[in-house]
Amino acid sequence: MNASEFRRRGKEMVDYMANYMEGIEGRQVYPDVEPGYLRPLIPAAAPQEPDTFEDIINDVEKIIMPGVTHWHSPYFFAYFPTASSYPAMLADMLCGAIGCIGFSWAASPACTELETVMMDWLGKMLELPKAFLNEKAGEGGGVIQGSASEATLVALLAARTKVIHRLQAASPELTQAAIMEKLVAYSSDQMVATLGTTTCCSFDNLLEVGPIWLITDYRHWQIPLGRRFRSLKMWFVFRMYGVKGLQAYIRKHVQLSHEFESLVRQDPRFEICVEVILGLVCFRLKGSNKVNEALLQRINSAKKIHLVPCHLRDKFVLRFAICSRTVESAHVQRAWEHIKELAADVLRAERE
Repeated sequence: MNASEFRRRGKEMVDYMANYMEGIEGRQVYPDVEPGYLRPLIPAAAPQEPDTFEDIINDVEKIIMPGVTHWHSPYFFAYFPTASSYPAMLADMLCGAIGCIGFSWAASPACTELETVMMDWLGKMLELPKAFLNEKAGEGGGVIQGSASEATLVALLAARTKVIHRLQAASPELTQAAIMEKLVAYSSDQMVATLGTTTCCSFDNLLEVGPIWLITDYRHWQIPLGRRFRSLKMWFVFRMYGVKGLQAYIRKHVQLSHEFESLVRQDPRFEICVEVILGLVCFRLKGSNKVNEALLQRINSAKKIHLVPCHLRDKFVLRFAICSRTVESAHVQRAWEHIKELAADVLRAERE
Protein backbone atom coordinates (compact mmCIF):
# COMPACT_ATOMS: atom_id res chain seq x y z
CA MET A 1 0.00 0.00 0.00
CA ASN A 2 1.54 3.28 -1.09
CA ALA A 3 0.69 6.77 0.14
CA SER A 4 -1.88 7.32 -2.59
CA GLU A 5 -3.83 4.16 -1.77
CA PHE A 6 -3.46 4.89 1.95
CA ARG A 7 -5.20 8.24 1.45
CA ARG A 8 -8.07 6.56 -0.41
CA ARG A 9 -8.46 3.62 1.94
CA GLY A 10 -8.08 5.88 4.96
CA LYS A 11 -11.10 7.91 3.86
CA GLU A 12 -13.05 4.70 3.33
CA MET A 13 -12.10 3.46 6.79
CA VAL A 14 -13.22 6.72 8.40
CA ASP A 15 -16.56 6.33 6.65
CA TYR A 16 -16.82 2.75 7.90
CA MET A 17 -16.03 3.84 11.47
CA ALA A 18 -18.53 6.71 11.37
CA ASN A 19 -21.23 4.41 9.98
CA TYR A 20 -20.47 1.88 12.72
CA MET A 21 -20.80 4.48 15.46
CA GLU A 22 -23.96 5.99 14.00
CA GLY A 23 -25.60 2.58 13.63
CA ILE A 24 -24.34 0.90 16.79
CA GLU A 25 -27.70 1.11 18.56
CA GLY A 26 -29.13 -1.21 15.92
CA ARG A 27 -26.51 -3.90 16.54
CA GLN A 28 -27.08 -6.65 19.11
CA VAL A 29 -25.08 -5.54 22.12
CA TYR A 30 -23.87 -9.03 23.12
CA PRO A 31 -22.77 -11.55 20.46
CA ASP A 32 -24.72 -14.71 19.74
CA VAL A 33 -21.72 -17.00 19.24
CA GLU A 34 -20.11 -19.94 21.01
CA PRO A 35 -16.44 -20.34 22.00
CA GLY A 36 -14.38 -21.36 18.99
CA TYR A 37 -16.78 -19.86 16.43
CA LEU A 38 -14.02 -17.95 14.63
CA ARG A 39 -11.48 -20.67 13.83
CA PRO A 40 -13.40 -22.46 11.06
CA LEU A 41 -14.21 -19.12 9.40
CA ILE A 42 -10.61 -18.09 8.70
CA PRO A 43 -7.61 -19.88 7.16
CA ALA A 44 -5.64 -22.24 9.39
CA ALA A 45 -2.38 -20.57 8.33
CA ALA A 46 -1.37 -17.09 7.22
CA PRO A 47 -2.15 -16.59 3.50
CA GLN A 48 0.69 -16.43 1.00
CA GLU A 49 -0.91 -13.50 -0.84
CA PRO A 50 -2.68 -10.52 0.76
CA ASP A 51 -6.45 -10.09 0.52
CA THR A 52 -7.94 -7.05 -1.12
CA PHE A 53 -9.09 -4.20 1.05
CA GLU A 54 -12.69 -4.90 0.02
CA ASP A 55 -12.39 -8.56 1.07
CA ILE A 56 -10.97 -7.53 4.44
CA ILE A 57 -13.83 -5.12 5.13
CA ASN A 58 -16.33 -7.77 4.09
CA ASP A 59 -14.71 -10.22 6.50
CA VAL A 60 -14.92 -7.65 9.30
CA GLU A 61 -18.69 -7.50 8.87
CA LYS A 62 -19.18 -11.20 8.15
CA ILE A 63 -16.71 -12.75 10.63
CA ILE A 64 -15.58 -10.21 13.22
CA MET A 65 -18.66 -8.13 14.00
CA PRO A 66 -20.85 -11.17 14.87
CA GLY A 67 -18.40 -11.90 17.70
CA VAL A 68 -18.02 -8.35 18.99
CA THR A 69 -19.45 -7.16 22.29
CA HIS A 70 -20.35 -3.59 21.45
CA TRP A 71 -18.97 -1.62 24.39
CA HIS A 72 -20.14 1.68 22.91
CA SER A 73 -23.74 0.55 22.49
CA PRO A 74 -26.24 2.57 24.54
CA TYR A 75 -27.47 -0.81 25.81
CA PHE A 76 -24.07 -1.80 27.20
CA PHE A 77 -24.30 -1.45 30.99
CA ALA A 78 -21.51 -3.86 31.96
CA TYR A 79 -18.03 -3.37 33.43
CA PHE A 80 -17.10 0.32 32.99
CA PRO A 81 -16.94 3.09 30.36
CA THR A 82 -14.22 3.03 27.73
CA ALA A 83 -12.84 6.12 26.07
CA SER A 84 -14.52 6.69 22.72
CA SER A 85 -15.04 9.87 20.78
CA TYR A 86 -14.38 11.07 17.27
CA PRO A 87 -11.48 13.30 18.44
CA ALA A 88 -9.96 10.32 20.27
CA MET A 89 -10.17 8.17 17.13
CA LEU A 90 -8.42 10.85 15.11
CA ALA A 91 -5.76 11.07 17.82
CA ASP A 92 -5.24 7.30 17.61
CA MET A 93 -4.64 7.64 13.89
CA LEU A 94 -2.01 10.33 14.45
CA CYS A 95 -0.35 8.29 17.21
CA GLY A 96 -0.17 5.33 14.83
CA ALA A 97 1.53 7.49 12.22
CA ILE A 98 4.10 8.94 14.63
CA GLY A 99 4.64 5.54 16.24
CA CYS A 100 6.96 6.64 19.04
CA ILE A 101 7.58 4.51 22.14
CA GLY A 102 7.83 7.04 24.94
CA PHE A 103 9.63 5.01 27.59
CA SER A 104 11.99 7.90 28.41
CA TRP A 105 12.37 11.61 27.73
CA ALA A 106 15.08 10.98 25.13
CA ALA A 107 12.93 8.41 23.32
CA SER A 108 10.46 11.17 22.52
CA PRO A 109 10.66 14.47 24.43
CA ALA A 110 7.23 15.71 23.32
CA CYS A 111 5.58 12.48 24.41
CA THR A 112 7.00 12.68 27.95
CA GLU A 113 6.42 16.40 28.39
CA LEU A 114 2.88 16.33 27.04
CA GLU A 115 1.97 13.55 29.47
CA THR A 116 3.32 15.48 32.47
CA VAL A 117 1.46 18.64 31.49
CA MET A 118 -1.78 16.75 30.86
CA MET A 119 -1.47 14.97 34.21
CA ASP A 120 -1.17 18.39 35.85
CA TRP A 121 -4.31 19.51 34.02
CA LEU A 122 -6.13 16.49 35.43
CA GLY A 123 -4.75 17.04 38.93
CA LYS A 124 -5.93 20.66 38.90
CA MET A 125 -9.36 19.64 37.64
CA LEU A 126 -9.61 17.25 40.60
CA GLU A 127 -8.30 20.02 42.92
CA LEU A 128 -5.45 17.84 44.15
CA PRO A 129 -2.84 19.42 46.47
CA LYS A 130 0.17 20.87 44.65
CA ALA A 131 2.35 18.08 46.06
CA PHE A 132 0.65 15.74 43.58
CA LEU A 133 1.51 17.85 40.54
CA ASN A 134 4.54 17.85 38.25
CA GLU A 135 5.06 21.58 38.71
CA LYS A 136 8.00 22.93 40.69
CA ALA A 137 6.14 22.84 44.02
CA GLY A 138 5.17 19.19 43.55
CA GLU A 139 6.92 15.84 43.70
CA GLY A 140 5.45 14.50 40.48
CA GLY A 141 1.99 13.82 39.14
CA GLY A 142 2.24 10.14 38.36
CA VAL A 143 1.85 8.41 35.00
CA ILE A 144 -0.99 7.08 32.90
CA GLN A 145 -1.65 3.36 33.34
CA GLY A 146 -3.44 1.09 30.89
CA SER A 147 -5.68 -0.85 33.28
CA ALA A 148 -6.92 -1.09 36.86
CA SER A 149 -4.58 -4.02 37.55
CA GLU A 150 -1.56 -2.03 36.32
CA ALA A 151 -2.56 0.90 38.53
CA THR A 152 -2.91 -1.41 41.54
CA LEU A 153 0.49 -2.93 40.87
CA VAL A 154 2.19 0.46 40.54
CA ALA A 155 0.53 1.68 43.75
CA LEU A 156 1.73 -1.41 45.64
CA LEU A 157 5.27 -1.06 44.32
CA ALA A 158 5.37 2.66 45.15
CA ALA A 159 4.03 2.07 48.68
CA ARG A 160 6.52 -0.76 49.26
CA THR A 161 9.48 1.33 48.08
CA LYS A 162 8.48 4.32 50.20
CA VAL A 163 8.13 2.23 53.35
CA ILE A 164 11.47 0.46 52.77
CA HIS A 165 13.31 3.76 52.31
CA ARG A 166 11.68 5.28 55.38
CA LEU A 167 12.55 2.31 57.60
CA GLN A 168 16.11 2.09 56.27
CA ALA A 169 16.62 5.77 57.08
CA ALA A 170 15.23 5.31 60.60
CA SER A 171 16.99 1.98 61.27
CA PRO A 172 20.09 1.59 59.07
CA GLU A 173 20.89 -1.78 60.65
CA LEU A 174 17.80 -3.35 59.06
CA THR A 175 18.44 -5.14 55.80
CA GLN A 176 15.95 -4.94 52.96
CA ALA A 177 15.20 -8.65 53.44
CA ALA A 178 14.37 -8.07 57.11
CA ILE A 179 12.05 -5.23 56.21
CA MET A 180 10.37 -7.24 53.45
CA GLU A 181 9.50 -9.99 55.91
CA LYS A 182 7.43 -7.55 57.95
CA LEU A 183 5.50 -5.84 55.15
CA VAL A 184 1.72 -6.14 55.04
CA ALA A 185 -0.64 -5.08 52.25
CA TYR A 186 -3.92 -3.50 53.33
CA SER A 187 -7.11 -3.22 51.31
CA SER A 188 -10.82 -3.08 51.95
CA ASP A 189 -12.62 -6.42 52.03
CA GLN A 190 -14.51 -5.26 48.95
CA MET A 191 -11.43 -4.28 46.93
CA VAL A 192 -12.67 -3.37 43.43
CA ALA A 193 -15.76 -5.52 44.01
CA THR A 194 -17.99 -3.10 42.15
CA LEU A 195 -15.86 -3.34 39.01
CA GLY A 196 -17.20 -6.80 38.22
CA THR A 197 -16.04 -10.37 38.38
CA THR A 198 -13.24 -10.03 35.85
CA THR A 199 -11.15 -7.70 37.98
CA CYS A 200 -12.42 -8.18 41.51
CA CYS A 201 -9.47 -10.48 42.31
CA SER A 202 -6.75 -8.34 40.74
CA PHE A 203 -5.31 -7.32 44.11
CA ASP A 204 -5.00 -10.91 45.33
CA ASN A 205 -3.64 -12.03 41.96
CA LEU A 206 -0.90 -9.41 42.04
CA LEU A 207 0.21 -10.61 45.44
CA GLU A 208 0.15 -14.24 44.30
CA VAL A 209 2.16 -13.80 41.10
CA GLY A 210 5.00 -11.95 42.77
CA PRO A 211 5.18 -12.69 46.52
CA ILE A 212 9.00 -12.80 46.53
CA TRP A 213 9.64 -9.41 44.96
CA LEU A 214 6.46 -7.70 46.13
CA ILE A 215 5.63 -8.88 49.64
CA THR A 216 7.72 -11.80 50.79
CA ASP A 217 5.31 -13.46 53.21
CA TYR A 218 2.20 -12.51 51.20
CA ARG A 219 0.41 -10.93 54.16
CA HIS A 220 -2.78 -9.23 53.08
CA TRP A 221 -5.06 -7.75 55.69
CA GLN A 222 -8.55 -6.82 54.62
CA ILE A 223 -10.35 -3.98 56.37
CA PRO A 224 -14.14 -4.49 56.55
CA LEU A 225 -16.37 -1.73 55.22
CA GLY A 226 -19.65 -0.68 56.78
CA ARG A 227 -22.97 -2.31 55.98
CA ARG A 228 -23.76 0.18 53.21
CA PHE A 229 -20.24 0.04 51.71
CA ARG A 230 -20.04 3.84 51.71
CA SER A 231 -16.27 3.85 51.20
CA LEU A 232 -16.42 2.08 47.85
CA LYS A 233 -15.17 4.18 44.97
CA MET A 234 -15.22 3.51 41.24
CA TRP A 235 -12.22 4.12 39.04
CA PHE A 236 -13.25 7.23 36.62
CA VAL A 237 -12.50 6.87 32.95
CA PHE A 238 -11.70 10.39 31.82
CA ARG A 239 -12.43 11.47 28.29
CA MET A 240 -10.59 14.70 27.81
CA TYR A 241 -13.11 16.82 25.94
CA GLY A 242 -11.89 19.83 27.89
CA VAL A 243 -13.14 20.88 31.31
CA LYS A 244 -16.64 21.78 30.14
CA GLY A 245 -16.94 18.54 28.18
CA LEU A 246 -15.79 16.47 31.15
CA GLN A 247 -18.18 18.25 33.49
CA ALA A 248 -21.07 17.63 31.10
CA TYR A 249 -20.09 13.97 30.79
CA ILE A 250 -19.98 13.51 34.57
CA ARG A 251 -23.28 15.34 35.09
CA LYS A 252 -24.97 13.15 32.49
CA HIS A 253 -23.69 9.93 34.03
CA VAL A 254 -24.66 11.05 37.52
CA GLN A 255 -28.13 12.02 36.33
CA LEU A 256 -28.73 8.74 34.49
CA SER A 257 -27.42 6.57 37.33
CA HIS A 258 -29.71 8.32 39.81
CA GLU A 259 -32.58 7.98 37.37
CA PHE A 260 -32.03 4.23 37.28
CA GLU A 261 -31.69 4.13 41.08
CA SER A 262 -35.05 5.88 41.40
CA LEU A 263 -36.69 3.34 39.10
CA VAL A 264 -35.29 0.45 41.15
CA ARG A 265 -36.45 1.96 44.44
CA GLN A 266 -40.00 2.26 43.11
CA ASP A 267 -40.26 -1.51 42.69
CA PRO A 268 -40.59 -3.31 46.05
CA ARG A 269 -39.17 -6.51 44.54
CA PHE A 270 -35.72 -4.93 44.25
CA GLU A 271 -33.17 -3.36 46.57
CA ILE A 272 -30.23 -0.99 46.11
CA CYS A 273 -27.10 -2.60 47.57
CA VAL A 274 -24.58 0.25 47.58
CA GLU A 275 -24.86 4.00 47.85
CA VAL A 276 -24.88 5.07 44.21
CA ILE A 277 -21.42 5.66 42.76
CA LEU A 278 -20.79 7.91 39.78
CA GLY A 279 -22.33 6.13 36.81
CA LEU A 280 -22.87 2.85 38.68
CA VAL A 281 -25.87 1.31 40.46
CA CYS A 282 -25.58 -2.01 42.33
CA PHE A 283 -28.97 -3.66 42.80
CA ARG A 284 -30.61 -7.06 43.18
CA LEU A 285 -33.91 -8.84 43.57
CA LYS A 286 -34.84 -9.32 47.20
CA GLY A 287 -34.27 -12.98 47.84
CA SER A 288 -31.63 -15.61 47.27
CA ASN A 289 -28.44 -15.43 45.25
CA LYS A 290 -29.89 -18.17 43.06
CA VAL A 291 -32.76 -15.91 42.02
CA ASN A 292 -30.37 -13.10 41.10
CA GLU A 293 -28.08 -15.45 39.20
CA ALA A 294 -31.10 -16.63 37.23
CA LEU A 295 -32.11 -13.05 36.49
CA LEU A 296 -28.66 -12.13 35.20
CA GLN A 297 -28.57 -15.28 33.08
CA ARG A 298 -31.89 -14.33 31.47
CA ILE A 299 -30.77 -10.75 30.88
CA ASN A 300 -27.61 -11.74 29.08
CA SER A 301 -29.25 -14.62 27.21
CA ALA A 302 -31.84 -12.23 25.78
CA LYS A 303 -28.94 -10.04 24.53
CA LYS A 304 -31.00 -6.85 24.45
CA ILE A 305 -28.81 -5.31 27.15
CA HIS A 306 -25.59 -6.47 28.80
CA LEU A 307 -24.84 -6.51 32.55
CA VAL A 308 -22.24 -8.19 34.73
CA PRO A 309 -22.38 -9.15 38.43
CA CYS A 310 -20.27 -8.60 41.48
CA HIS A 311 -20.22 -10.02 44.98
CA LEU A 312 -20.66 -7.82 48.02
CA ARG A 313 -19.64 -10.20 50.76
CA ASP A 314 -22.22 -13.01 50.56
CA LYS A 315 -24.61 -11.25 48.16
CA PHE A 316 -24.73 -11.81 44.40
CA VAL A 317 -25.36 -8.34 42.98
CA LEU A 318 -26.16 -6.97 39.54
CA ARG A 319 -24.22 -3.93 38.30
CA PHE A 320 -25.83 -1.31 36.08
CA ALA A 321 -23.08 0.95 34.78
CA ILE A 322 -23.69 3.98 32.56
CA CYS A 323 -20.99 3.41 29.95
CA SER A 324 -21.71 4.69 26.45
CA ARG A 325 -21.38 8.39 25.71
CA THR A 326 -24.53 8.04 23.57
CA VAL A 327 -26.76 6.57 26.28
CA GLU A 328 -29.85 8.63 27.05
CA SER A 329 -32.78 8.46 29.47
CA ALA A 330 -34.85 6.50 26.94
CA HIS A 331 -32.24 3.73 26.86
CA VAL A 332 -32.23 3.52 30.66
CA GLN A 333 -36.02 3.38 30.72
CA ARG A 334 -36.16 0.61 28.12
CA ALA A 335 -33.45 -1.34 29.93
CA TRP A 336 -35.38 -1.14 33.20
CA GLU A 337 -38.64 -2.30 31.59
CA HIS A 338 -36.75 -5.24 30.11
CA ILE A 339 -35.20 -6.11 33.49
CA LYS A 340 -38.61 -5.97 35.19
CA GLU A 341 -40.16 -8.30 32.61
CA LEU A 342 -37.40 -10.85 33.05
CA ALA A 343 -37.56 -10.52 36.85
CA ALA A 344 -41.27 -11.38 36.71
CA ASP A 345 -40.42 -14.50 34.68
CA VAL A 346 -37.75 -15.53 37.17
CA LEU A 347 -40.03 -15.07 40.19
CA ARG A 348 -42.85 -16.92 38.43
CA ALA A 349 -40.55 -19.84 37.67
CA GLU A 350 -39.37 -19.92 41.28
CA ARG A 351 -42.93 -20.09 42.58
CA GLU A 352 -43.79 -22.91 40.21
